[in-house]
Amino acid sequence: MSKAQPVTTQSSTVEDWTKALAESSGSPGGGAGTGVMLSIAAALTSMVAGYTEPEDHERDELSAIHARAKELRKTALQLADDDAAASDAFGAAFRLDPGPEREEAIHRASVEAAKASAVLGERAMKAIEDLGWLASHGNPALIADVVVGFGALRAAIAGARTNVSFDLASLTSAGTPLEEVREQHPGLWTTVGKLSDALDRIDQLTAGVDNMAAPTEAV
Repeated sequence: MSKAQPVTTQSSTVEDWTKALAESSGSPGGGAGTGVMLSIAAALTSMVAGYTEPEDHERDELSAIHARAKELRKTALQLADDDAAASDAFGAAFRLDPGPEREEAIHRASVEAAKASAVLGERAMKAIEDLGWLASHGNPALIADVVVGFGALRAAIAGARTNVSFDLASLTSAGTPLEEVREQHPGLWTTVGKLSDALDRIDQLTAGVDNMAAPTEAV
């Protein structure tokens, strides 16, 4: 498709979107892919929640989880498109001729790209415990779907972590030392560590139910 008609998660089929992802354009790219993975994780959370018959004292909590998952599925797709737009600007900045204009464009695009990935990562981190609740209290017949959801969520968080870190480091291309980048953007810098901790949490939750989701491994 032409630049006048960008491929988005809202207006494209899965076939068209993944075909665009396969092209050497960078928009959509890995960052947008993390948004799609987050949407998949949210969709699976919603599905398992819908199949779960709660105890009376669990009804309100399950209803809240279900509502958050349905909303996140849509939000994550919009975040994927936002990241694709940020990626476009990021690539354009690096294609400029050397000089002050290029350095300023790189700085601006890098920060905006990092912010886009950080927002996605923050939303993904908030979804961990909802899926963890379903791992313990959800319909046991769908435990495999929970683990697939953990995998998609992990991919989203790993992608967000990597992209925030990489985009911050890209500021050095505009002449800013990495130590100064940390001082200028402490919130984004801290987000990278939070996302790393979130990966450990997902691994912990997955390990706790993997024997139920993949019982042949124990034989």
